This record gives sequence, structure tokens and C-alpha cells, in this order.
Amino acid sequence: MRKLIFCVLLCTLFNSINIQAQTADNPNALSFRAVFMDYQSQNGGSFGDFKSYNNGFEFAYSRYLANKINLSIPLKIGSVQSHENITSLRKRIIGLDATIHYDFLDDDKKIIPYGLGGIGFVSETEGSANIQIPLGLGVKFKINERAFFSWQSEYRLALAEDRNNLHHGIGFTYVLGQGGIKKAPGKTMLKDDADGDGIIDDVDLCPQIAGPKELQGCPDSDSDGIADFEDACPLLAGPKSLRGCPDSDGDGVSDNDDDCPNMAGTVANNGCPETDTDNDGVPDNADKCPNIAGSPVNNGCPIVDADNDGVPDDVDKCPNAAGPANSDGCPDVDNDGIPDYLDKCPNKAGINAYGGCPDTDNDGIDDSRDRCPESAGPVSNNGCPEISQADQDVLDLAMRAVQFDTGKATLKSESFTILSQIAGIMNRYPSYNLSISGHTDNVGGAATNQALSERRAKSCYDYLITQGVSSSRMNFAGFGESRPIADNNTLRGKTLNRRVEFNLIPR
Repeated sequence: MRKLIFCVLLCTLFNSINIQAQTADNPNALSFRAVFMDYQSQNGGSFGDFKSYNNGFEFAYSRYLANKINLSIPLKIGSVQSHENITSLRKRIIGLDATIHYDFLDDDKKIIPYGLGGIGFVSETEGSANIQIPLGLGVKFKINERAFFSWQSEYRLALAEDRNNLHHGIGFTYVLGQGGIKKAPGKTMLKDDADGDGIIDDVDLCPQIAGPKELQGCPDSDSDGIADFEDACPLLAGPKSLRGCPDSDGDGVSDNDDDCPNMAGTVANNGCPETDTDNDGVPDNADKCPNIAGSPVNNGCPIVDADNDGVPDDVDKCPNAAGPANSDGCPDVDNDGIPDYLDKCPNKAGINAYGGCPDTDNDGIDDSRDRCPESAGPVSNNGCPEISQADQDVLDLAMRAVQFDTGKATLKSESFTILSQIAGIMNRYPSYNLSISGHTDNVGGAATNQALSERRAKSCYDYLITQGVSSSRMNFAGFGESRPIADNNTLRGKTLNRRVEFNLIPR
């Protein structure tokens, strides 16, 4: 045991020269540790029975992950005895862990406590193996910037029966690499710094000329944040976007390249303002009318609008008739968005699908083609509602049911019922007008029959008015004996020819 500890201390001192802490610049480190393994106290033995401890060795590679955090991969070799087989069996073990180490203090401290946790695989000489979960604490004692002496203790939870254990180790860590060294206050630099700017020559981009750390040791004469060797104007402060040169007029062209450094201009014109002969805001090189003031939207040319409707003549489809822009400058009297010259119903607002005409009754037939624009009806009936068969039967019956005194135009009382039904039909079909036509047989003179047919038609007309039918929705006419529907040579034929017809006609 004494030889083991002496070996560890000797190696530590031997490796304590010209070394540095594990950092992002020097991320790799190697460790050696003597390990004392206790498989007794955690499996029924005595915690204070130090004679039952077994020793071993640990070799580890560690890698810097982030500030204060390292990944360690230790390989452990040793021999152990459990409480049950102290005298009967000693086993050789080999283990490989993966653990995360977290330093509780910064690496500039002399003493740095740390914690660890991870997972490990342990193989025994009999061929058995188990998984263990190590959790532990340790302390590093800084010998110098690259070497640490350390003490570490672990509790290892085994995922196998009678294999929980404790490990205690003492050893050292050596940080690999040749990265730069931070200068600690009051300490002497371990590497050369020819220009004395605090940055070692190995990483100083300008090792013979002092400069700030932010510029990797190179000077910045104009203090613009750009090192002189990268600054196109090292004595005049300027932005990075212009390679360190100033831009007095703020036009994006640095003064050293600007033909007009005190007048804002364009890059295309070498920093000088563009020429605008007509002062219309459009430079001559883009102005199609450079000598006549115009509008930028018209490439510098004046906008001609003969009808003053706000739509230029070159896009106005009606340049001499004022109209809104949404109808291409053409008049739209009904404001339906369809110019009058395309609108089939220019005085009634409509929709595009109907050529600008409305469909008042929403029957799918626009008003310009709808015989009954205010009453919905099928296309087969020209947009008018269809007359029901029952109502049509009433109209047909009226030809026979309406009776007059012989040779006169006086309605008989039995005619009133059928005429009242016709008045009801007129109320049900407001989109229809009524045509009343009187007819006679051939008895008597033609002139007499003509006059009689007209009077009888008017008698029906007058009665319907008394029943509330508007006179504007009716017309009457007499046709005498000129339109027989049966043979006037028979009594039945004469009876059928003496009639008044009632026909509904779309308004």
C-alpha cells in the first residue's frame, strides 16, 4: 500500500512542470488513480474493516464539454472479495465507466471540489458481469495550471445481488495539449509575448505590434473595431460594411470611393446625385420624358387624362367619357362594376354572370329575359310562375259558365261565382295580366255581333274591377262572329261560339 501511494505522488510531481488546466483550448486529459475497493460494508460486512479493502488501478481519459463539465471514461482493474467469500474466493474485475464530472468552483481556484455520476460495466473472472451506477464526490488540488492531485470516493449501486460497493481513489490528472495560457495576476508568463500586449506570440496575429485581445493582438489606430491590417482606412474610423472607411454623406459609398463625398448620391453614380433635368423626382437615366416633368408611376412622363376621371388615357378604355377605375375608366351608371358599354342592363345594377342585369326574383333568369322579373318561375315558362291546372280549369270553364241575357251584355247572376274565382286567380298571380275577349255566333248582322261581343267583354271587365282587380292589369276586346270554335250550323255549335275567353298573359 505504501509503495502504491509513493508511486502516485512521484508521478504527480514529475508531471507538474509547464502545464495548464483542462479548457476548450486544451480539452483532453489523462488520469491515473490508485483505487481502494470496499465490497464488504455494503453487503453485510463492517464499514470499519479496512483490512478487507482490496486495491486496484484506474486509468481515465477525460474530455472538456463545457465550463466546469467534463466527460470521463475510466478503466478500472483490481480484485475484490464479498462478505460471504472473504476466505474462499478472490475475484479479478475489469470495469469501464462513463461519468460526467461537474466542478463546483472555477479552475482558477487552488482547491476545486467536484461531483460525478454515470454508468459502468464490470466484468468478473468467472465470466459474470453486471451494470453499476457510480455516484461520488472528489476534490482536486491544483499543483499548477496543467496538473492536479485528487481524492475521490464513489458509492456504486450494482444491478446485481451482493455487488454494491464503495471505491476510494487517490491520484493525479494531466491536461494534454499546447494551447495558450491565461496570465494570472502577479504571475510570470510561461510563453513569449514579444510586444507585451498580454497575448502570447503563438496566438498573436501581430506578435511584434501591441494590440487588444478583441483583435487578437493587432493594433486599431482609428479605434473603429477593425484591425489596421484589415482596415482600408486605418487612420479614419468607419464601419465594417465599408471596410473601415468613413461615409460622410451616408449614401453607402465610402468617402475614398465617393466622387461627391459631401452630397448623398447613388452607388451606380459613384456616390453623386442623379441628374434630374425636369425636377420631377425621376433621374434622367430612368426618365422617359427627361425634359418634361411627369409622374414616377409613368416613368417620368406626364399622365394624360382627357376625361379627368383619374384613369390615364393609355389604360382608359373610354378616354373621353369619365368613369371609375374599377370599370377601366368607362361610365357605369348603375355602379355595378360593369361598364355601360358591356352592361345589358346599364340602368339596373346586376352581376357579371347575367351581363350586368339583375335577377330580382332569384329564379336563375335575369330580368332582361324574364317575362315575370318579380315572380320566380321556370325557364320553360320564361321565368313566370306556372298556372296550376285547377286555375286553368276555372279559366276554361268560364267560357261556358259566364252567361248574359239574350241579345244583351247584362251578366246573369250565375256568372258572378265564376268571375269571383277569376278575381282570386288574378290575386294569386300578380305577375300576370288578364286578356278578356268576347265572341258571338253568326245569328244577326256582323256589325251587331261585333258590338255585342265588345259590350259583353267589358261587362266582365267592369265586374272584375268591383272584385278588386286593377284595371291596369286587364284589357278587353270583342271579335264578333269572326273566331268560331264550333259549327254555327248546329245548335250546339252556336252555343259554344257564344262565349267570353279569359287568358292570363305575363306582364
